[in-house]
Amino acid sequence: MTIIILLLLAYIIGSIPSGLWVGKLFYNIDIREHGSGNLGGTNTFRTLGKKAGLVVTIMDILKGTAATLLGLLPFFASANVHPLILGIIAVIGHIYPVFAGFKGGKAVATSGGILLGYNWPIFVILVLGFFIILKITKMVSLTSMCLAIIAIIYSIVYYFTVEKDWPLIVIVSLLAIFILYRHRANIERIKNGTEPKVKWI
Repeated sequence: MTIIILLLLAYIIGSIPSGLWVGKLFYNIDIREHGSGNLGGTNTFRTLGKKAGLVVTIMDILKGTAATLLGLLPFFASANVHPLILGIIAVIGHIYPVFAGFKGGKAVATSGGILLGYNWPIFVILVLGFFIILKITKMVSLTSMCLAIIAIIYSIVYYFTVEKDWPLIVIVSLLAIFILYRHRANIERIKNGTEPKVKWI
């Protein structure tokens, strides 16, 4: 029963629709009706501006971190669920949120939050990589997909050089698949040369 509660709580945390709530509470705007219609940080930046976009991105990151660390709470000590499992449950909640009609974001920030809670050095590397790659490509979507690949490479290198953490390789690979799948429309726009580019970097 404790395990079920733990998994359900991880999903609920992931389901918090940060972009939707921030838009409606502070701007009286449903961001699903603007831009890409996505609930993630990128569409929030485009629709509501930098301040709201930053807040939503941080909230989405912390969702992944919070879910990953749930198992550390004394109440769940006996559950013995791997933190990365809790993280990926939160990502599923972010993609298919119960509080937003099961239509959520693309899981990039929340996936990053999982890594922040589980293996913070990779999170730091990915944040630095984000700004470097975004500076070069000017496309958040392409940058996000590149980071997914970098995360896989890191997990493999980590396995052979630091610790044989095979769950990290498996979960990072699954997260990368989620991210690439959620960006399939962006991939088509990139091919067609119609993908929006950022101007602030």
